[in-house]
Amino acid sequence: MTRGVPELSLRDFTHGDDAARQAFSRALMEGLQRYGFIILTDHNVPTELLGRAYDLAEALFALPEAQKRRYAAGLRGYTPFGTEHAKDSRLPDLKEFWQIGRDPAPSLPPEDFPPNAWPQEIPDFQETFQTLFAGLDETGRLLLEALAPQLSLPPDYFDDKVRDGTSILRVLHYPPVPDDAPPGAVRSAAHEDINFLTILVAAKGAGLQLLDRDGSWLPVETEPRNLIVDSGDMLQRLTNGVVPSTTHRVVNPEGPNVSRYSMPFFMHPNSATSLACLPSCQGDGAKWPPITAGEFLRERLREIGLAG
Repeated sequence: MTRGVPELSLRDFTHGDDAARQAFSRALMEGLQRYGFIILTDHNVPTELLGRAYDLAEALFALPEAQKRRYAAGLRGYTPFGTEHAKDSRLPDLKEFWQIGRDPAPSLPPEDFPPNAWPQEIPDFQETFQTLFAGLDETGRLLLEALAPQLSLPPDYFDDKVRDGTSILRVLHYPPVPDDAPPGAVRSAAHEDINFLTILVAAKGAGLQLLDRDGSWLPVETEPRNLIVDSGDMLQRLTNGVVPSTTHRVVNPEGPNVSRYSMPFFMHPNSATSLACLPSCQGDGAKWPPITAGEFLRERLREIGLAG
């Protein structure tokens, strides 16, 4: 267990009695308020599925660059190395990634749900990652259900907001740091996530660090079967900072210069969801003006180099 970051069993919430569920809810809120992160054990995503996804991720990023770039189109499919940067950084992050969203449907606005791109060279990729997306989506819904009472909200408050949310599963590859990397460039510069919650499949390789409230950097590591959860800017804005987002980064390797793989699931509400301050979180007044989730997302995507 990472020093300080609490480790919670999701089974306490899904299978526990009322006391266990309430204790989980309180511990989730306390962990997010204190660290911005918790580690989740005994969750609903099979370990075998996580392992299979990482095997396919390695196969995906081993494809020749020209083949990967055939799938580079907008916010689905492939994003080449060095494209994204942190909001307040001019240096590129040393990573490439593949993004998967909710599949389009007649009931969903097409501008928010473009078709997914699936690598034809890897036959099992689509089925595996659609299954993983659904599992992590359900994990996020359960966590928001647990969090809602701590915000004086009914347990199902978030359900209709995230049911058709613009969530993204990002399959990340941090290659060995190249010799010609710009001075100061790191795998992922210090940043906060955009969304409600991020659910991270424990990475293959160290490097994730959170900025603690005392100003020190803490490594965030756990067993491959566990999930790492952090709260993002949308939840911070909705709760007026009651649930803060936490700065984190992925540093360059100190030991062997080898690849690192990671799979964050960014849980977003639908674009129409208002991020105006909740009544229970008003305190001395709202810190931010009202904005919709869609407006906020578009603003942030421009700031990190993923939208014009």
